[in-house]
Amino acid sequence: MAEGAWDKGAPRRRPRRRKGAHLLRTWRLYDAARMRVALFTTCLVDALFPDAGKATVALLERLGQPVEFPLEQTCCGQMHANSGYFEPKLVRRYVDVFEPYDAVVVPSASCAGAIRHQHAMIARDASDEALATSAETLAQKTYELSEFLIDVLHTDDVGAYFPHRVTYHPTCHSVRILGVGDRPLRLLRNVRGIDLVELPRSEECCGFGGTFSIKNPDVSAAMLADKMESVIDTGAEVLCAGDRSCLMHIGGGLDRIRAGVRTLHLAEILATTEAEAA
Repeated sequence: MAEGAWDKGAPRRRPRRRKGAHLLRTWRLYDAARMRVALFTTCLVDALFPDAGKATVALLERLGQPVEFPLEQTCCGQMHANSGYFEPKLVRRYVDVFEPYDAVVVPSASCAGAIRHQHAMIARDASDEALATSAETLAQKTYELSEFLIDVLHTDDVGAYFPHRVTYHPTCHSVRILGVGDRPLRLLRNVRGIDLVELPRSEECCGFGGTFSIKNPDVSAAMLADKMESVIDTGAEVLCAGDRSCLMHIGGGLDRIRAGVRTLHLAEILATTEAEAA
């Protein structure tokens, strides 16, 4: 984050209680407009699940943080790199588009992990040390959504209301690559009305893994069956995760057997208020 974008010593004010409304137990940004934040929407969210991107923007703006959406953004290159094809042009595009911002919010641990752990490597493989250095600097201000809320906005209560039984799946990249820990659960536990139930064997992979599910369909299907069993055992109405890719995989399986379980991105739950849920 650019120096001076966040003034820790500046006074902050809690939002006033509105008649009939929940009082957010959260500190708002002090002069939020001073921090320039961009949304990196990811290919999957942009093409197939735009509601997750819209919810991310709605949530941040409700917390007082303006968000920009640069139209020049493209793929982060994760799918290519995971298949052995390093694309430094995609790294260059990410740097060129997002370098001017103080922070970049990504509604996907998978893509955020790729940006942090693959971009500099790809640039160095192309013998472009200048690009690698820029990629490393930008990676330090690229945040998965729950990281941004807790580590930058310093809140674990966003004033959400979601009166449903929910279970949370910690995706592989969020646990093993980014190490987001309990941040998503801390946010969910503060959602009013929610019945949050623990997912058995929660840290087991769902079997998607991007191209893994295509290259190893039988193994992927077996892993999916185990994950679906765990979800159904919770009796949850909604399965939540921070990656739409994993939710697409699990949700497809649940739909095929008519399990009656919806899938929602973390942002979609956190963006819901009592007025919208009514």
